[in-house]
Amino acid sequence: MATLLHIDSSLNGDNSVSRAVGATFRAAWEQQHPDGTVVYRDLATDPIPHLDSLTFGAGSLAEGDRTPEQQEAWARREKLIEEFETADAVLLGAPMYNWAIPSTLKAWLDHVILVGRTAGGGTVEGKPVTVIASRGGSYKPGTPNEGHDYIEPYLAWVLGDQLKTDLHCIVPELTLARTVPAMKDLIGLSDSSRDQAHEAARNRAKTLATQLSA
Repeated sequence: MATLLHIDSSLNGDNSVSRAVGATFRAAWEQQHPDGTVVYRDLATDPIPHLDSLTFGAGSLAEGDRTPEQQEAWARREKLIEEFETADAVLLGAPMYNWAIPSTLKAWLDHVILVGRTAGGGTVEGKPVTVIASRGGSYKPGTPNEGHDYIEPYLAWVLGDQLKTDLHCIVPELTLARTVPAMKDLIGLSDSSRDQAHEAARNRAKTLATQLSA
């Protein structure tokens, strides 16, 4: 049975585009894997503690040399890493907040990136990871914000180049067009981008189902 690790990080609840597109992916995934498992983490409602010196230091110690506090801290990190390692595919909701990913998602990454294990062609190499990288504006070439997208390039470097996963990004943009009066002329483009993102999510989930069953 296939396992999907699904992580949301948007603060916007039912109004979140990254959550909505992620839900489309998950629905298509579950249709293809009716007997599968979904491990779900909502980092907005149940955030992971940021990596601290206690947890970080525990990683360089043998199990028998860790204090009870270090053992507890390491157990939490180990669980997050194992969820990543054992999933057949990973779905990440990564909305743009202040030109970068949410700090809660960065905290998750800090826990699961471990040199000598997951990083550098380790235990997650080749694992399909789909990122829903939503943003309120547009950062395409030729737009005023060109060059100021720090989500796709960052995640491509970390997840693609360093962890060597099979990374695929879906980018619904202009998500603020219906709520920001100055963007009202972009509503049509926003709706089109959203619809294309939902379709891309469905297709990506179906493609992965075919690849994993091959």
